[in-house]
Amino acid sequence: MSNPIRIGFCTDLSGPYQSVDGPGGAEAIRMAIADLGGSVAERPVELLLGDHRNDVTEAASIAQRWYGQEGVDVVISGVNSDTSLALTSVAAEVGKPILIVGAGTSVQTRERSAPGIIQYAYDTVALATVPGLVLTRQGDKRWFYITADYPFGRELEAHGRAAVMGAGGTVVGSVLNPHEADDFTPYVQAALDSGAQVLGLANGHAELIKAMAAMRRMGVRDRMKLVGLLTFVGDIHEMGLEEAQGLYLADSWFWTRDAESRAWAKRFHASQKVIPSSLQAADYSAATQYLRAVGTTGTTDAGAVMGHLRGATLNDMYVKNGRIRSDGTMLHDMHLLRVKTPAQSTGPWDVYDHVATVPGAEAFPSGK
Repeated sequence: MSNPIRIGFCTDLSGPYQSVDGPGGAEAIRMAIADLGGSVAERPVELLLGDHRNDVTEAASIAQRWYGQEGVDVVISGVNSDTSLALTSVAAEVGKPILIVGAGTSVQTRERSAPGIIQYAYDTVALATVPGLVLTRQGDKRWFYITADYPFGRELEAHGRAAVMGAGGTVVGSVLNPHEADDFTPYVQAALDSGAQVLGLANGHAELIKAMAAMRRMGVRDRMKLVGLLTFVGDIHEMGLEEAQGLYLADSWFWTRDAESRAWAKRFHASQKVIPSSLQAADYSAATQYLRAVGTTGTTDAGAVMGHLRGATLNDMYVKNGRIRSDGTMLHDMHLLRVKTPAQSTGPWDVYDHVATVPGAEAFPSGK
């Protein structure tokens, strides 16, 4: 029997970020393998799972073992930017491919780009640029940011500031919230006192949910527009539409985008009992595109496969007309979404109104 093609999926499988990627992301990759018949270029495809437990040392150890001892041909990197930087460092050192899905730091392409590294789904640039451009151009020119006090949050604010000012707006103020802060009242009050039209929340998940609860209590939604700079469908489902209604966010994919997305999401829901996040959809796409490239080139040689991907136009359920920029960023449409009111929703997972689509070249401005 031919040697198997081995895909390693390293993410948070058991910790605080497991719902947005985790076991559901692994299932999405299994769906991709099954949709290609379980084998490519007459070689069976195997999926290896690694739980980095949000630990940089553990992530590096997994990558070293997979690439050096277990014959893994490509790694798909899941959530957590610090662990992803550890994975990409190993991949670059050994000259192996890695497709980054869940980790958003722009450092991976702006400072550490390498031939085998592809930033596949999104990054902090796109998450902050899309709402900054669209809302500012619509006339909401005065922004305030509540920013998580760690590198990912500060990246989001910095890229958001650049977009807002580039579109003719101003940032009237910002405040840092400590990581894992519980009481957002003083930060929200600072935003209210600023006279801003838009409040950008440069944090995510637990902190986003706490901030939204504080804003509901303080009546913020009636006084300014709210933007979650890292928000997933599961966050909305957890908060409920009564609390999340009106929140703006940027995302690379949403399950009601078109008939193809709806059909895939329903397949996923049948086994997982939840609607997939954009990251889980991107896990499916990344595995699909890598395996298609192996099928076309007839090899898992890193240079051949990555060369093909970097020259291809990528299309599937998740991505439409995607192209890999020279720094490794996959350019594709990003969407500005707004959370529906309870009265507008037709069911538990019908949460988004589509506001605008921003083409990849504008959503992912180059840092060079």
